[in-house]
Amino acid sequence: MENLIFKPLTAGDISRCAELYMDYYNTCEEGEWTEETVSKRISQVLTREDSMCLVAELEGKLAAFAFGYMEQYDDGFAYDLVEIVVDRRLQSRGIGSAFMAEIERCAKERGAFLIQLQAVADDAHERFYGRLGYKNALNFVLKCKML
Repeated sequence: MENLIFKPLTAGDISRCAELYMDYYNTCEEGEWTEETVSKRISQVLTREDSMCLVAELEGKLAAFAFGYMEQYDDGFAYDLVEIVVDRRLQSRGIGSAFMAEIERCAKERGAFLIQLQAVADDAHERFYGRLGYKNALNFVLKCKML
C-alpha cells in the first residue's frame, strides 16, 4: 500500500489505539474492553524493555497498530507479536499484509531471527497468517488454568 505510513507507537498514541481496539473487539468479538483496560494492555507492552510497537496510518488516520517485544533466547532474539489490530472498516485491502511485512522488517533489523504470536484457531486467522508464511508451532502448546 503506497499511502500507508509506519511510525513507532508512542504513549501519545494510546488513546486512539484504544478506540480502534475497542471498536474491533467489542463489535466483532463481543468483548467488554474499556479505554482503561485497553490502555493498560498497550502500556504494559509499550513500557517493557525491548518493546517494538508500531502504528500504520492511511491518509493521516490510524489504520492499524501492533505491539510486541523482543525476547532473548540462547541463540538470539525472537519478536513476540502480542497484538495486531487493523481497523475493521479497512480490512481485506492489503493493510494487514503490508503492516506484517513492515513488522517483520523492523524485527529483523533489530536482530530477531523469529516472529512468534498467538492467534485464534479459526479459518480466518489460518488463512491470513498462512498466506504470509506463518505455521503452527508443533513443539509448543498453550497451557492455561482458570483461577
